[in-house]
Amino acid sequence: MAPQEWGRIARKGASSLADGGQRPFDREPRPSDGAPAASAADSAATVAMADAKPVTADRPNRAGPPARDRSRLPGQPRPARDPRVELVRALGEAQGRRAAGRFDDAARAFRAERFEEARRTLAPLARDASDIADIRELYGLNLYRMGRFKAAARELEAFRELSGSVEQHPVLADCHRAMGRWADVEALWQELGSVSPSAELVTEGRIVLAGATADRGDLAGAIRTLGDGWKLPSKPRPHHLRRAYALADLYERAGRPPRARQLFAWVESHAPDLADVTDRVRALS
Repeated sequence: MAPQEWGRIARKGASSLADGGQRPFDREPRPSDGAPAASAADSAATVAMADAKPVTADRPNRAGPPARDRSRLPGQPRPARDPRVELVRALGEAQGRRAAGRFDDAARAFRAERFEEARRTLAPLARDASDIADIRELYGLNLYRMGRFKAAARELEAFRELSGSVEQHPVLADCHRAMGRWADVEALWQELGSVSPSAELVTEGRIVLAGATADRGDLAGAIRTLGDGWKLPSKPRPHHLRRAYALADLYERAGRPPRARQLFAWVESHAPDLADVTDRVRALS
């Protein structure tokens, strides 16, 4: 998932590409595949988390391919440009306008969770206009939603380099987590820290980091990552609730059901529709 401040398209509203409005794109995380507990912004290039389930699911503890080159850190985010204008510039007037229409179609398909349809539309756009950050971002997020983590990581790495942005780092980190690339998860977390982005974005990155720590069998370390020095706020925002849910899940997995129930009950009191929190409370009662 991804928070509601993520992504260049998020800032200008990806849905505006398709229908002139700004609506979040919802992601339904799957506990079975370890999708990150996050949300994303009003964009076709973000994973909105308003209704998404925070997840700290198990993943196989397996060694991944060699880590990517982490010497190329993101710089200052480059100005976001209208991808329709960029497509015309890259492909010419007629072809660019047709491509812009296809991008609008892909944005609509992504928002409707028709991911295979969006993939078929975005793949040739990402090939023919590979230097347009918004296209690589949306394509990467779509592949991520399909569970195609290696391909998604490739596209989101391209977005990272083209945009100079860390706004999709939690999703990118979760792709590397799925492939067992622990060093890359750590490196992306460090990049987030070096930029000091929003609290929402940092929280999503922290949840992925905790999940990667738990994947390696260190539940105590994962609990420290999410819980040390953190207090439940009196007026929680969505990212606070996702963090508490993820922490409660870790406590349950670590054999500490009273603490898990306490946190799940707190989440339920503020957001009873968040993920399966009501069922989790009942199961621990």
